[in-house]
Amino acid sequence: MLPFQYTWLIWSSTFLIPWIALFVAYPHHRRVMWRSSLATMPFGLTEPLFVPEYWNPPSLFSLAQQTGFDIESLIFCFAIGGIGVVLYNIITGQQFEPLPRAERARRRHRHHKLVLASPFIVFIVLVGLPWNAIYPGIIAMAVGAAASIWCRPDLKRKTWIGGSLFLAYYVVFLVGLELMAPGYIDQVWKHDVLTGLHIAGFPIEEILFAFTFGMYWTGAYEHVAWNRAAPARPSRPVVREGR
Repeated sequence: MLPFQYTWLIWSSTFLIPWIALFVAYPHHRRVMWRSSLATMPFGLTEPLFVPEYWNPPSLFSLAQQTGFDIESLIFCFAIGGIGVVLYNIITGQQFEPLPRAERARRRHRHHKLVLASPFIVFIVLVGLPWNAIYPGIIAMAVGAAASIWCRPDLKRKTWIGGSLFLAYYVVFLVGLELMAPGYIDQVWKHDVLTGLHIAGFPIEEILFAFTFGMYWTGAYEHVAWNRAAPARPSRPVVREGR
């Protein structure tokens, strides 16, 4: 049984294993993965909103308990950001390509910036209410996903499938957490202030977090960078002319 003191550090670090594997295996996705991971990493600094109200994991140097911040959250956010943005494309064999100018000129894109900012606006408005911060986070990501679909209808299918794929991916890690540290989830998550609902033994809040994060983040890069997913084109072999 893994000591609880190091469980959060080891668990968050295991998310880096598939990140590194995909980064090495798919060179054409490296730039997107790197940028997306750097974009999500700062969200680890929101940990004081969740510790100890949502959960209270023993952390390296007891930073979470003393300051609310911890190193593990930065690792976790970095890893899921890079995976969440390319998981759908890798599984479906697609790659990013620029969105046609004709599509960019459509009227619905006049609210492009507002749509991009919508999850942050929703979270800021809701987080001040007397409830656990995980719920504003879930709602904000769901709103962001819905707004993206409204602005970019071509992302509808990817949004729903991407959410399901990331949920399945995340559940694998939750199962791994329970296997390597039995009782950790029961002890660390604040079940008494949450809904108390569980799916397969896991708090429904974690399930909803994974699903809504996957929904929102799977199309976030395409929305921000004016890209779209398209079937990968096979590279043409280089033909050398004879002398």
